[in-house]
This record gives sequence, structure tokens and C-alpha cells, in this order.
Amino acid sequence: MSKTLKGVYEVKNPEKYTGNTLPFYRSSWELTFMRWCDNNPSIVEWLSEGIRIPYFNPVSNKQSIYVPDFFITLVDKHGNKRTELIEVKPKKETFLEHAKSKRDKYRLAVNAAKWKAAVNFCDRNGIKFRIITEDDIYGR
Repeated sequence: MSKTLKGVYEVKNPEKYTGNTLPFYRSSWELTFMRWCDNNPSIVEWLSEGIRIPYFNPVSNKQSIYVPDFFITLVDKHGNKRTELIEVKPKKETFLEHAKSKRDKYRLAVNAAKWKAAVNFCDRNGIKFRIITEDDIYGR
């Protein structure tokens, strides 16, 4: 079993980071995304794990809280601002055709419930919800 990269990210552009504490990454993919947010001039503000969304967990059969990975605001080349809620996840926990193990399928079911709640939250608040996989991060 491989060890997952974890740690605290030292923000290089603190005027862009809106969190009260330094962001914590739980994978090399999250670390890569943090660096992208921190260094990309189109990102005007970003936050790691700062939004809490209630959802019903179909596996535990209980009400739970979903904390998406990132909340970002960016400006496009025309000067238009756009806000997005971002989740960074491997394809095996995102798409059924990539879920091979029972654990992957369990996570996929829970993630689907979380993401349904996130889409509803985003629709109510004029925000885009986006899931980023290894393909997006590494350009596959």
C-alpha cells in the first residue's frame, strides 16, 4: 500500500488565500492544485476546505457534512469573475467504470450523494461545481 502525501501548504501569495489557517493537503493532487491556485494570476481568491454542505449518506443512512476541497474565484480573459467549488478525486472514486474494488464502489456511492448536495448548494448560490481527476491535473 502506497503512502499518501500529506502536509501543510505554505501559501506564497497570502493576499489570495481566504482561509483562517494554512491549507492542509491530503494528496499530491491536492498539493498540485494548491500550487496552481496560489500561483495562477487568474485566481483572485481561493480557500481550502472552507465550505460545509449537509448531505444524507446512503451507506451509513445518516445525515452528514461534506467539506469540498476548494472554493475559488477566478477572472477570465474578458475580466469576468467566476466562482467554483472544486473537488479533487481519483477516477476510481468518480466514475463507475473505474471503480474496481468494493471500497471504490462504496466511496463512489457516498461521493454521488455528496456531489448531489454540492450541485444543489452551487445552484442556489450561482456557483459552478467541478470535479477534478488525475486526468485534469496531469493532462491525460
